[in-house]
Amino acid sequence: MSKDKAKKSAKKKQKQQQPEANPTTLLRSEPLPPIEGPGRAMVIMAHPDDADFLCAGTVAKWCAEGWEVVYVVVTSGDKGTHDPAMHPEKLAAIREEEQREACRVLGVKECIFLGYPDGFTSESAELRGQIVRLLRLYRPDVVITWDAFRGTFNHRDHRNVGQATMDAIYPIVRDRLFYQHHEHEGLESHQVNEVLLAGAEKPDYAVDITDYWETKIAAILCHTSQLGGRTREDFLRDRAEREKREPGKPIEERFRRWSIRRPPRMPQQAQAGAEPRPKPQRAAG
Repeated sequence: MSKDKAKKSAKKKQKQQQPEANPTTLLRSEPLPPIEGPGRAMVIMAHPDDADFLCAGTVAKWCAEGWEVVYVVVTSGDKGTHDPAMHPEKLAAIREEEQREACRVLGVKECIFLGYPDGFTSESAELRGQIVRLLRLYRPDVVITWDAFRGTFNHRDHRNVGQATMDAIYPIVRDRLFYQHHEHEGLESHQVNEVLLAGAEKPDYAVDITDYWETKIAAILCHTSQLGGRTREDFLRDRAEREKREPGKPIEERFRRWSIRRPPRMPQQAQAGAEPRPKPQRAAG
């Protein structure tokens, strides 16, 4: 065999051995720029207090920068107690008010409760449809939700809410023929550009919340029913001990980031240079 043929054969063999390019891998081949705003964000969680323990510092930072942030809480947390005198309806009312108060502390624009029973959330077409509708109504640039894909222990509600949210974001919310009845409400398809998965096993994106740590703790302290008697002094003591161990280290909230970074799909009429179909009016909030 000639040298040229041998080189071509070696190159062909090397090419065959290489795995096919994965679009997600290609998107991550270059460092992603930080998420900057102000913009619109939606935090979709399973229970009252989930968001505040996981990402209240990020939310406080965004609200201070002028972001419009909306919370969506799938359940009312009506099972989260050891109190023998408590019943689900009373606990749900308590926890919903605790979450509303935390939102007021952070500057969250609106808090929406979907009212599913705690512990019984399923990754259903009904839940996906409700999430898709809210995404099309509020049109967030960024969504924060639970990481449904981590391999370690994961609460059923956390896992299913994360899965339903990810399925709603890609590809359902951007493709108008999914839940097409939304168009009759004046809601157009929408593309979410960034997703931050909280509670991730292997986070790859950090937000420095050092300047907003006290606001995060104030939001957490609103959830009195879930704190087991912990006070602001307890959190301050924990921070002081951390500062002794790691002086000057920033306080961070960490996520696994999914950046879609695709141009939104254009209607076929517009692509062909024809007159696009009339846009429906957006439903009143």
